Amino acid sequence: MKNYVKNVPTPAYVVDEALVEKNLAILTSVMERTGCKILLAQKAFSMFSMYPQIAASLCGTTASGLYEARLGHEEFGGETHVFSPAYKEEDMDELLTYCDHIVFNSISQYERYAPLVHKRGKQCGLRLNPECSTQEGHAIYDPCAPGSRLGVTKDAFDFSRLEGIDGFHIHTLCEQNSDSLAKTITALEDKFGDYLGKVKWINLGGGHHITREDYDLQLLIDIILHLKNTYGVDIYLEPGEAVVLNAGFLVSKVLELVENNISIAILDTSAACHMPDVLEMPYRPEIIGAKTPDDPAYPYTYRLAGPTCLAGDSIGDYSFAKPLQIGDYLIFCDMALYSMVKNNTFNGMPLPAIVIHTKDGENKVVKTFGYEDFKGRLS
Repeated sequence: MKNYVKNVPTPAYVVDEALVEKNLAILTSVMERTGCKILLAQKAFSMFSMYPQIAASLCGTTASGLYEARLGHEEFGGETHVFSPAYKEEDMDELLTYCDHIVFNSISQYERYAPLVHKRGKQCGLRLNPECSTQEGHAIYDPCAPGSRLGVTKDAFDFSRLEGIDGFHIHTLCEQNSDSLAKTITALEDKFGDYLGKVKWINLGGGHHITREDYDLQLLIDIILHLKNTYGVDIYLEPGEAVVLNAGFLVSKVLELVENNISIAILDTSAACHMPDVLEMPYRPEIIGAKTPDDPAYPYTYRLAGPTCLAGDSIGDYSFAKPLQIGDYLIFCDMALYSMVKNNTFNGMPLPAIVIHTKDGENKVVKTFGYEDFKGRLS
């Protein structure tokens, strides 16, 4: 068992270099077998102290706006792509100093900004909506849901207004296997197949759980090669989660134990502040050494909760082999993705420290946060 606790202040996000390297090896193999380019989606993971390691394998970054674009350009290098549902005119000049590819969400935005983008020697793309929902239970993350604002549908598509277009972009997946991508590509070809060969590249977006153990890599490779060979285009993928899947942890400590019909452990970490997807997604993170309730080998069940005033600041019910004690460490798994990028200081909660677990087994504290970080967001 690796020691993610030694010399680590709590709460803290700990990212394991060796586990990230394992994921990068899988992603590299996909690029080598297909000739595609894989970019880091910073919206899921923007821990730039890890960028040198990731940049040694991947081709660049994708951004969802100006600040992510600048971060990727300055700290990662390689190609920098950006997509936004709508761009602010006052941001465009600066974006073009950082980005190689600007992806637009509507034909009107393309018509408005494409001349400037091409004048600066950069490439333009358009996000398409194949109207093919493949998700179950996560409607908030479905860009193909009826009424979605994301991407141009077949009915709204007019290629005659896209003079000089360089590429198309789709993003329809969320934590899914390649069978969902295959279904999406069938819909894409059915609706837009006549135009896919008229551009230089197709970006298949993110949401591909490429580094998950049960992921069908061969199907992904077949899909990429099919698109390349059929339409003569370059292919991009922009996973975020897959880069750091199962490579990060949130180390916390038990502050208090109370009883109210059930046993409750109050931690120094908060679902609302430090792992908001637990409430928003929702999902239940695993804990090292804990099980689901009612496992007979783990008879001590606790509701784990944060220290904020939010009544629903609850992480979930977990069972342990022995009773918890005040001061015990709890280590939540898969906490690199969508944690640091979404956390907040509600109630004046301190942000978790950021730590790298190095390949030689040491914990390197990269960043700690204090009162000034809380105050600096306010006025």
